Amino acid sequence: MRPPFRADHVGSLLRPPELKQARADFKAGTLSRAELKAAEDQAIRRAVALQEAAGLQSVTDGEFRRAFWHVDFLTGFEGISATQGQYALKFHGEGGAESETKSMMVVSSKVRRTRPIMLEHFRFLKETTRETAKLCIPAPTYLHMRGGRRVVNESAYPDVEEFWSDITDAYQDEIADLAKAGLEYLQIDDVSFATLCDEGIRAQVQRDGEDPDKLPFLYSKIISSLVAKRPGNMGVTMHTCRGNHASMWMAEGGYDKVAEAIFQTEVDGFFLEYDSARAGGFEPLRFVPRGKKVVLGLISTKTPLLEKKDALKKRIDEAAQYVPLENLCLSPQCGFASSEVGNKLSEDDQKRKLELAVQVADEVWS
Repeated sequence: MRPPFRADHVGSLLRPPELKQARADFKAGTLSRAELKAAEDQAIRRAVALQEAAGLQSVTDGEFRRAFWHVDFLTGFEGISATQGQYALKFHGEGGAESETKSMMVVSSKVRRTRPIMLEHFRFLKETTRETAKLCIPAPTYLHMRGGRRVVNESAYPDVEEFWSDITDAYQDEIADLAKAGLEYLQIDDVSFATLCDEGIRAQVQRDGEDPDKLPFLYSKIISSLVAKRPGNMGVTMHTCRGNHASMWMAEGGYDKVAEAIFQTEVDGFFLEYDSARAGGFEPLRFVPRGKKVVLGLISTKTPLLEKKDALKKRIDEAAQYVPLENLCLSPQCGFASSEVGNKLSEDDQKRKLELAVQVADEVWS
């Protein structure tokens, strides 16, 4: 079966305590880079074994070599750097819990790919698993959404279209090298679409001088261009969610405002968050083009509570009113650790949820 698979997952996994300690020791200067890589390699081998034992056909490295799902990749390009800004985004959790992030990225000079970014990460994964090695990389669109034109230096890019052209070229070069190394399953991660369903974030985008109704169509065009030159044997999916940090979220609201734009994106399948009422109903799936797959993110990575099989099957049946059952798949709604902090689950909770996705998929599509 071409990706996405009936039972799939978004990619990131909880970092084991020994890996967290190794990364902390490296930052403190008490562990060498070679020793850190050895610790990462060991943890990734165990993560691969976990996914294979669960019965998954797509296997990732858990993003164990990254601190954040997006920053590590994007700052690998020349011209993009991470900073602390005044643009704070609120995270919300159960019981009224709140947090915020002021970390953001800026484009300070011309964007160039001067070296491979995650090529060696992928090569190690491909050598380690007997299943389909899947690589997840962020889209550049979230960088832009956090501030609009203000995050792209006007001296470097008087015309923002040149920025989009340069970053597209950089992505295409990275994807071409990954393809040569044997990558057959690429996932593009982007939270912009789903967060642009939230009225508060839409208002912030307007204050930044952007149009929240037009941005989804621009972002769809950009993401399509990133993978336009991929080889025919490479399956490409796009994942979008409403934020995922320490079991908290940034946004809420159904896909209605962005559905037409999302489903214009030239990918093979769409990972969509549907684990809670924050995501709205399945009605926007009526815009999914014929033949495209939708991976229903019905299993929550934010809570240790294990979903009931019957409840999952019922929701799959409801979604099948809008997308044929043969074009549907099942997954957790997001990764288990979009940053090295991780969500508030145990490794055993994580294992049971991955196994649940496989079991339900087997029963529904067998």
